[in-house]
Amino acid sequence: MATTLARGLSVLRAFRTTDNGLTNAELAARCGLPKSTISRLTWTLRELGYLTRAEGEDRFRPGPSLVAVGHVAASSLSFIEPAEGLMNELATQSGTLVLLAVRNFDRMIVVRTWKPTNVYSRWMEVGHRLPLQQRSTAMAFAGALSPAEFAEIDHKLQPLGNHRLLPEEYQQARAELAERGFILNPGGSAPTKTYRSVSVPFRAAELDEPVVFSCGAPISEGSVAQFEHEVGPKLREAVLTLERLTGQTPKFDYED
Repeated sequence: MATTLARGLSVLRAFRTTDNGLTNAELAARCGLPKSTISRLTWTLRELGYLTRAEGEDRFRPGPSLVAVGHVAASSLSFIEPAEGLMNELATQSGTLVLLAVRNFDRMIVVRTWKPTNVYSRWMEVGHRLPLQQRSTAMAFAGALSPAEFAEIDHKLQPLGNHRLLPEEYQQARAELAERGFILNPGGSAPTKTYRSVSVPFRAAELDEPVVFSCGAPISEGSVAQFEHEVGPKLREAVLTLERLTGQTPKFDYED
């Protein structure tokens, strides 16, 4: 493990779309690193163009080099373009916020959203980080892993204790995906008191882990029955269509 590289990447991961720049002190708090270490990292990242800072300011923002890397990464994913029309249509039909999330160590991070028209949907934005406990995105991700993949990830996350994907949750997720093809989060209780969601995993040939498509809305805007019998099946069908369009297929059977 190249520790310095890992720390530098943790600085870049700390930024969120709602931030108006971050100071060294704020970055130190988010990364759990000493401020002196953060200062050296931000100086280096700024010199390389991965961070930028206006003259006279003490706040750093993502720089042009980081934007370029992100653009290349997004362009290399063949499923993003065909997903656009499918997920836009799904957002409009279901009245829910549709999102794409990927795993980043112990979090699921929102990397793309599709918003319904004339419906409030700013409760989750690109860059939002979702913990792995009892959320439909994380459960769908876990359920799409083979036993060997889950064991490898579980080994890496064991130091986190219960803040990781638990083996019993993994088995529950696989059973739910095998039964109906999506994970339902009914909402109304911790840790997701304010919104409901459904999630479906997707395996892309370019990636070594599944990604997750989800539909969600505040609990005041959709019943559990609606998500279970309408939104969930529509999301499942959209992902199946995306698989057909891109030639992707699951790498294993949920019941193996």
